[in-house]
Amino acid sequence: MAEGWCNHLHKGNIEAFSAGTEPAGKVNKYSILAMNEVGIDISNQRSKHLDELKDIEFNLVITVCDNAKERCPLYWGQAEKIHKSFQDPFVLAKNSKTDEEALNHYRRIRDELKDFILKL
Repeated sequence: MAEGWCNHLHKGNIEAFSAGTEPAGKVNKYSILAMNEVGIDISNQRSKHLDELKDIEFNLVITVCDNAKERCPLYWGQAEKIHKSFQDPFVLAKNSKTDEEALNHYRRIRDELKDFILKL
């Protein structure tokens, strides 16, 4: 969701890439649904491993979960690093009884991400 917001809100100024320490492969269906609700299609994004991006020279590296901050590799060179912790909507929604209940967790994190990314 963060990659989608960043590329949407800062199109032409920022090119965002999203990766993780343990990528899931495909983007979570609730992330896709939550972003579709605000007119952003992230269905063509995919979960990438950090190693896929290690040869790109970044100006800025942002981590949005504590696990990524702790496990983020040191090969980001001179890139400025920012950390902002967000709850993991997957973890929050894990015990949801309905799709709507699960989706509400994704909506909240989606909106929190938007507020953070608008300030970049």
